[in-house]
Amino acid sequence: MRAAPSPEEIRTRNLATLLRHVHRGGAVSRATLAERMGLNRSTILALTTDLAAAGLVSEELPGQTGRAGRPSLVVRPQEQRVYVVALDVGADRLAAARVGLGGAVLDRTETARPRGAFDPEDVIAALVAMARTMIDAAAADSVCVGVGVAFCGMVREEDGVVRYGPNIGWVDVAFGAKMTEQLDLGLRVAVGNNANLGALAERERGVGEGLANLIYLHGDVGIGGGIIMNGELLGGEGGYGGEVGHMIVNPGGRACACGSRGCFEAEAGELGLIAAAGRSDPPGQAAVDAIVEAAARGDAAARDALHQIGEWLGYGVANLVNIFNPSMVVFGGVLREIYLAAAAQVRSRVAVNGLQAVRERVRLRTSALGGDATLIGAAELAFTDVLTDPLQTLVRTAAARA
Repeated sequence: MRAAPSPEEIRTRNLATLLRHVHRGGAVSRATLAERMGLNRSTILALTTDLAAAGLVSEELPGQTGRAGRPSLVVRPQEQRVYVVALDVGADRLAAARVGLGGAVLDRTETARPRGAFDPEDVIAALVAMARTMIDAAAADSVCVGVGVAFCGMVREEDGVVRYGPNIGWVDVAFGAKMTEQLDLGLRVAVGNNANLGALAERERGVGEGLANLIYLHGDVGIGGGIIMNGELLGGEGGYGGEVGHMIVNPGGRACACGSRGCFEAEAGELGLIAAAGRSDPPGQAAVDAIVEAAARGDAAARDALHQIGEWLGYGVANLVNIFNPSMVVFGGVLREIYLAAAAQVRSRVAVNGLQAVRERVRLRTSALGGDATLIGAAELAFTDVLTDPLQTLVRTAAARA
């Protein structure tokens, strides 16, 4: 039998729960927190006092409520004082943001990179420089409590090793450890797959807010999938679940970077769209936008290409809907524009190939966070420690800075 939790363990758990409410929902009254957490007001007072003393939250009187009696103080996250650094390694860009407690993006930068193989040392050096610029721009009395990276490939999250990045040429790169060493902040750099983190971002702050069953599809050169079932991210045995881009939708179809043929990402991704439109544009958001705009102007080749890609996208979505029974499928990255231009074909294919019991309630939506979904997901990953053990995380962070 497990021993009953100690009073200190209960206190730590309650501090973390309260801080998560404030981080995810924004300013909230003590009375509402007491109701949500099932605790009495004196306990909430003690918890908010501890968090305020640590500089994690502030308390203030609310505006006019129109109600009689003493108003309940409002608890707010200290977004300017407590922050994380979020980084995103895409197939054609590096991005960085400073994100305050509560989710506000305080600073952001991005740099484009030519597609193809990336030298790991060059990427790490560039990311370290971007992160340091973010930290140097922060107020002197602020504190960085985490660093998170979204990566476009298969990541072993326990140690941040990139097992396979097919579109940038990485295999078994100790990415997280090298980033941790070179940043030298006394903080472990957490690394996650970009589609997984996009799914978490859309569930926490986007179009799928609060949903327990959601699939997020992220498109750039390839297609990645983040799958949330019963409120939990589906990881699999090694943490590599969600590689939906490599399910076969067209046996014997287009060659894929993974070495197979007819993969979902080869048929329904941006490379498939460019080829179907008979174009030679360099792959990327601009190429997808150009084809979508041409189709809107009546270009027959562009229109036919989007129709074809919409069919393949629909096949893949129908498979996912049948297997996982999500309440929502969210299209992000370049798939956002592709879906908007080919929604009729996607929906038609899901209606034909999706089982009625699972398709009748699924909603197909585009990302509310746009190109920043994976970056915001990286920020949420970086906040994990402080949202799990707020006070001890600050103690460790202060010790590392000393």
